[in-house]
Amino acid sequence: MEADELLVLVAGGDQRAFEELYGLVSGPVFGLVRRVVRDPAQSEEVSQEVLLELWRSAPRFDPGRGSALSWILTLAHRRAVDRVRSARAATEREQREGQRNHQPAFDQVAEEVEAGLERERVRRCIDRLTALQRQSVTLAYYDGYTYREVAERLSLPLGTVKTRMRDGLTRLRECLGGVA
Repeated sequence: MEADELLVLVAGGDQRAFEELYGLVSGPVFGLVRRVVRDPAQSEEVSQEVLLELWRSAPRFDPGRGSALSWILTLAHRRAVDRVRSARAATEREQREGQRNHQPAFDQVAEEVEAGLERERVRRCIDRLTALQRQSVTLAYYDGYTYREVAERLSLPLGTVKTRMRDGLTRLRECLGGVA
């Protein structure tokens, strides 16, 4: 039997006709839904919904307005488009909600103020170092010289520079409260 005849029988509640119609149209329905929805699992779900709707709405089929397959594929297309629209709307809602509840990871003004205060605190602690310690620490940490280059610039033995650096950094750590 063809889909048109089967659908008329399904409209009358014939379960065997529905089984035969199901076998005939489930492939084309799934193919159409899969092209619209794209996700395989969602496509299977939508296809099942379409075939269930087909059983329920078979009495509304009018053979004078077109073929059964066209009517069934129209049902499938509408249901697939509805699913895509629903998924898109849900995603957009989630994005809007996420943006509405988004709080910046930090307050830029507060961060800048805190950084400025920290720099001032470090400057005060550096000013408490001896002139020799301050000179070595400044060359190494602010000007980017290695210990060996600091020793060459100050015409001092490397061991002396290392001792000044160690003592200077120890005093800075104590001044900064163990933070450095």
